[in-house]
Amino acid sequence: MRPIFYATALAITAAATAPMAVNAQSMPSPILPDGTILDVSAEGRTTRVPDVATIRAGVVTQGATAAAALADNAARMTKVFASLKKAGIAERDIRTANVSLSPQYRYADGQAPAVTGYQASNSVSVRFRDIAKSGAILDALVGVGANQIDGPNLALDQPDAALDEARADAVKKARARAELYAKAAGLSVSRIVSIAESGSNDGGSPQPPVMYMRAKAADSTPVAAGETDVTVTLSVRFLLK
Repeated sequence: MRPIFYATALAITAAATAPMAVNAQSMPSPILPDGTILDVSAEGRTTRVPDVATIRAGVVTQGATAAAALADNAARMTKVFASLKKAGIAERDIRTANVSLSPQYRYADGQAPAVTGYQASNSVSVRFRDIAKSGAILDALVGVGANQIDGPNLALDQPDAALDEARADAVKKARARAELYAKAAGLSVSRIVSIAESGSNDGGSPQPPVMYMRAKAADSTPVAAGETDVTVTLSVRFLLK
């Protein structure tokens, strides 16, 4: 039987061709090929410039009654929708994200909380397919009454080609690492036994914290796309001889 090797983040075991004894009442154990099995985990990576940005924009209003808070909110949100339509945002790229109404309380020692009014909130998720124009549109939204901005979340509209490029890079890295360990162990890479994808990132960026905008800025709000990483992690099993 071949010797057993160990390495950080790698599991290397030796296996013979003879089948293992199997209990008649249990599932048969897999028969490993003659040689040394090497498991390698590798991350493939490529970069792309994001081509879509998703931003949540909405209105938060307060009123003495629930009806007053909702009415004020509805009037402002109507202007928000009109502004998005005027900016050329397609209906398929506008989606209601949240609608809420909650009482506001005043607290005092030794007294039950007293309702002082109501707060209404309504926000929409907007997808910008022209990132360069998103800052100017955000400024226009603030100008018509939007006072809550959340984003942007930058991503790729069609990430499949970039993911495939990252997968190919991961296989290349795994192969190079297997060659390294095989050479160190006095063996050679015979073939790949199996490949399993254990994780991927399609280039989307994490959602940033909420920002409240009180008034329109003198200059257009800048939004820079930059570059985003597209990654895929593979677990590749090699046969060494």
